[in-house]
Amino acid sequence: MKNFCLLLLLLFTSCGVFHKKISPPETSLYSAQTPVVENLHDSLYSFGDNYLIRNKQGIWELYLSGNPLQLGLNSGALTRRLYHRQDSLLFTKLKDFVPSERKQRFLYKFLKWFNRDIDKNILPIYRAELYGQSRYADSLFDYIAPKYERSLYLHSAHDIGHALQDLMLVGCSSLAAWGRHTEGGKLLIGRNFDFYLSDDFATEKIVRFVRPTQGYPFMSYAWGGMIGVMSGMNTEGLTVTINAGKSNIPLKARTPISILCREILQFATTTGEAIAIAKKRKVFVSEAIMIGSAKEGKAILIEVSPKKFGVYEVDNGLLLCANHFQSTPYLKDKKNRKQIAQTHTAYRYKKMQELVSENDRLTPKGIAAILRNTEGLEGRALGYGNEKALNQLLAHHSVIFSPKERIAWVSTTPYQLGEFVAYDLKEIFKGEKYAPHTVYPQTNENIPADPFLYTQAYKDYEAYRYLEQQLSEQLREKTTIQISDYLPLTSLNPDYWKGYYLLGEAYWANGQYEEAKEQYKIALTKEIPYTVEKERIEKRLKD
Repeated sequence: MKNFCLLLLLLFTSCGVFHKKISPPETSLYSAQTPVVENLHDSLYSFGDNYLIRNKQGIWELYLSGNPLQLGLNSGALTRRLYHRQDSLLFTKLKDFVPSERKQRFLYKFLKWFNRDIDKNILPIYRAELYGQSRYADSLFDYIAPKYERSLYLHSAHDIGHALQDLMLVGCSSLAAWGRHTEGGKLLIGRNFDFYLSDDFATEKIVRFVRPTQGYPFMSYAWGGMIGVMSGMNTEGLTVTINAGKSNIPLKARTPISILCREILQFATTTGEAIAIAKKRKVFVSEAIMIGSAKEGKAILIEVSPKKFGVYEVDNGLLLCANHFQSTPYLKDKKNRKQIAQTHTAYRYKKMQELVSENDRLTPKGIAAILRNTEGLEGRALGYGNEKALNQLLAHHSVIFSPKERIAWVSTTPYQLGEFVAYDLKEIFKGEKYAPHTVYPQTNENIPADPFLYTQAYKDYEAYRYLEQQLSEQLREKTTIQISDYLPLTSLNPDYWKGYYLLGEAYWANGQYEEAKEQYKIALTKEIPYTVEKERIEKRLKD
């Protein structure tokens, strides 16, 4: 890995970077109107029957219709503020990861080289949509790349992050149950999307309802500027969710996973049709795509990577997915086996098995309880925020689907603890146009907020998170640390290994080695999610 990075550095800094200009797509096939957005109040923006509105739980609901170009134009115009905000947060975070301006310039050059052929791997309809939306992108970041090109980069950001750096910003858990495992035998699907960039990034979420001129209407849950799909369901009752796997280092971008999932959601009605679409596309990361089908009353996993393709099915009505692969082509895969052995993916998988076995018949509320669970195996205390837990208290969102009924429940902040809001796709898409500009009428189908949200333990965890972030930043920047400011870390979240480790690092930085040693020893008695983290602490003790 080090040699690979050194090779890239020499290539880009000494010889310049080959960068083939990405041209705007052909859009003359589509007739389109420039949206004239009417801002009725702070929480309602409209253009024709397309509109953006904020509901009482704080979720933005975006209703879109039209041809690919018009979808992009409408999305960009209606969500302009949210679009700019999310882009700013993404690029600001990039600067936090890479504070050196010289290294930032290198990174931008690398992104251009890496994404040199990305437009060839995205269908023309999605290039047109991205182009339309990019016309409303923030000019502030034009120094990185032109707006349309930058939009392509951002849709491959998830893939690049975990492929090149193994950041594993997405450590998700998902389950599907049907037959004897659910009330009435109907298919139910639940998932946590444990993508964390920053607290701010998770505050302005959008439920997108899209009525395209091609394919099936669908809903998805994302953020401003994202046309791809991480979690969604279409009007035929087909659902899509994704779980990241261990990836090889690619040499160029192919089809972003979120765009592949968008294609499946827009054009498939069965698991077979979803498999056929997935086989057509070349991807550059490893991902498990859970497909649920109302027509078949079951779910499957499509496991894709740059070199392998597998499908995993079960015959017992219970399909679980963490961050490792289960289909035959991956059983002997070295990276997959390493993922299982050295990370928390197998632990979360076992925890899902344990929780499902405790339920005679799962319901949407029962699945919400599983997704919100913070305990370890056999009820063991892991400490809040532990990646071994199904609920790591950092999720961007959670969703629950009942495909036969066409109902989707989406979580509200914070994490997956807030109320789950129910959306009935049959009601939303029943006419040729959307209903008047009103918040979708909510019913008693909503799932109440988690009682944990109102406990002292939750307040203590939030106080812990603040201290953890402050201390981590000081350690990263190597500034002087006042130990007394951070002593509450371990009492606020006493079962969590990381507080003891960070306090040990603070003592170490101050030359207080005996105190550091004591904290490291306590950390090793706790549940540590990664082998590499445990080994790092053990090395500190040896040193």
